[in-house]
Amino acid sequence: MASKSANLYARIEPEVKEQAERILSSLGIPASSAINMFYKQIILQNGLPFDVKLPKEKPISVGSLTKEELEGELGKGYADVLAGREESVDKVFSDIRK
Repeated sequence: MASKSANLYARIEPEVKEQAERILSSLGIPASSAINMFYKQIILQNGLPFDVKLPKEKPISVGSLTKEELEGELGKGYADVLAGREESVDKVFSDIRK
């Protein structure tokens, strides 16, 4: 008969652990239950339960832009505002969370 539990030891970045556990706590889910759910999904999906791939487009890192590139990106944003192509902050974050 299989044992009722097994120990799992993993190293994780402290900030990642803290943020994840804060969210799990607000959902009322212990970290051990979340890890168990994750493992069960790996079994059901016969792999990771989400895509692991590089993004099609590399996100822009502001720190890597030249002054001219930064001004160009800011200009695009300003042109969008002038043309009425804008969204409220609430809508943007709502769309991100979908």
